[in-house]
Amino acid sequence: MLSLKIARFMKPTRNHTQVLNMLQKIQGEISAQQLYTQLREKQSRIGLATVYRVLKSLHLEGLIQERLSSNGEAFYSLIGQTHHHHLNCVHCGESIPMEICPITQQLNQWCNSQNFKVYYHTLEFFGLCNTCQEEAIQ
Repeated sequence: MLSLKIARFMKPTRNHTQVLNMLQKIQGEISAQQLYTQLREKQSRIGLATVYRVLKSLHLEGLIQERLSSNGEAFYSLIGQTHHHHLNCVHCGESIPMEICPITQQLNQWCNSQNFKVYYHTLEFFGLCNTCQEEAIQ
């Protein structure tokens, strides 16, 4: 299914296929560095710069989503595979996934009214986790 989807937009390369297959196996978020390491462990000869280029290309094609953590690190996953929003602690860096999206219904209604197709959305909150709040009081 992914190979058909990718063929509509661009000529699929071996590198694109390797990255998409790895993302499909992971079924979650992964950083470019972690993805590179896992590909190398599978005897892939792909370079780190190529991993970044492929991820950027797949993101622009709407096949993968990117989430930035509170420390600026990017995490990637296949669209539709994960749909979590996060509460990010700016002090300790903890990222707590939210299991329920508070805006999906409103977003879908608004996008339909604008005749806009959404591939994915992100919603991030930044503040202090409970532990860091307690440490700040003491």
